[in-house]
Amino acid sequence: MQQPQTNTSLARQLYSMTWPMLFGVLSLMTFQLTDSAFVGQLGGDPLAALGFTVPMQQLVSGMYVGLGIATTAIISRTLGQGEDLRAQRLGGLVITIGACLALTLCLSVWLLQNVILDLLGAELALRPVIRGYWAPWLVSAWTGAMLYFSYAVCRANGDTRLPGYIMIFTSLLNIALDPLYIFVFGWGLPGAAWATITAFGLGALITYPTLVRRQWLRLDLLQLKLLAAIRQLGGIMAPAMVSQLMPPVSAMLATALVAGFGSAAVGAWGLGTRLEFFSIVVVLALTMSMPPMVGRLRGAGELETIRKLVRLAVRFIVVWQLAIGLIWLAASGFVAELFSRDAQVQEVLFDYLIRVPLSYSGLGVCILMVSVNNALGMPMRALLISTLRLFACYLPLLWVGSRLGGLTGLMTGALIGNLLAGASAYLLYRQGMSRLRQEA
Repeated sequence: MQQPQTNTSLARQLYSMTWPMLFGVLSLMTFQLTDSAFVGQLGGDPLAALGFTVPMQQLVSGMYVGLGIATTAIISRTLGQGEDLRAQRLGGLVITIGACLALTLCLSVWLLQNVILDLLGAELALRPVIRGYWAPWLVSAWTGAMLYFSYAVCRANGDTRLPGYIMIFTSLLNIALDPLYIFVFGWGLPGAAWATITAFGLGALITYPTLVRRQWLRLDLLQLKLLAAIRQLGGIMAPAMVSQLMPPVSAMLATALVAGFGSAAVGAWGLGTRLEFFSIVVVLALTMSMPPMVGRLRGAGELETIRKLVRLAVRFIVVWQLAIGLIWLAASGFVAELFSRDAQVQEVLFDYLIRVPLSYSGLGVCILMVSVNNALGMPMRALLISTLRLFACYLPLLWVGSRLGGLTGLMTGALIGNLLAGASAYLLYRQGMSRLRQEA
């Protein structure tokens, strides 16, 4: 009787931590898809420009998600040790470092935009459209990073509801402002970025005063042993950040491969990537809610409970993502027509939806294993999982598929690569757990 009771308790605890993140992340994905739908009404060129922005967006988000992983791990452990004041100062340190890193990255993207677009294979005719969009988009990326850092501090202190509610608020506001800025004001593609800036800015005006009021954030950093704190933060942040930055690098290379098939293919691939984010929203929510649980259990030495928790999550992901893939397969024709008026884009997106989503179960398991290994204090193993997924499974099979079957073969390669990545990630996690049990 003890086994079912334990699993039920774990499932209930995981649910209570995950559902606010689920609805929050779902709302974010919804506004991103809405952005794509509105931009798709502007024509093929703006949609292609949005497609070339996707890998750069992943680059920026990879940086702040990596820092968020370190934030959750370190602050939660510090609170567990009863050092509340130090945890507050660590929150201030994270915000300060994050603001500087995000600003540096956004400025670098702007200054190197011609080099980046050359690497991505962007057509010269699209450059003015992309350049007009990237200026406000980079401002929105920095604003979004700052808002995300406040979410990370909240989660580290055990609060997933405030981030979830603010995600919903900013997403709904963004959706409401999109048609106003894009069509009514006549700002076109840049209007989508300005709507995001407005929504994220208002969200930050709510979260940061709340952090200060709850005493989760202090900026008297001189009272903190800065070198030791930065070293502790960097020990987790560096491999986690590299792990998070690998997907955008992979996305850039994948976009460059797709660009060889024309701008319609890039536009459809960008739409497919956004649909992928939407499809794995449950996995993304789990990667935000599980690390605090795993970290606490790891500190208490309850490795068997961690094993049960992860097995429960993996089984759920496999079943859930397979169902999502079948839904996209059934609705592929309707969705292709919904998101674009361009016949070529519709055709490519249809081919994407009948293949790639069937592999989201493998992709979801792989993403979760990266998060779990970071929480277990094995950031290098998490980095290894990310490296193998992208550079041993995904990209090579994309290239082989494109050579053997063109654009259709490329998408089949993505399907096979994601499934192989999920299987290898779970095997690496089990090896890591076996090592931890031996050390214990």
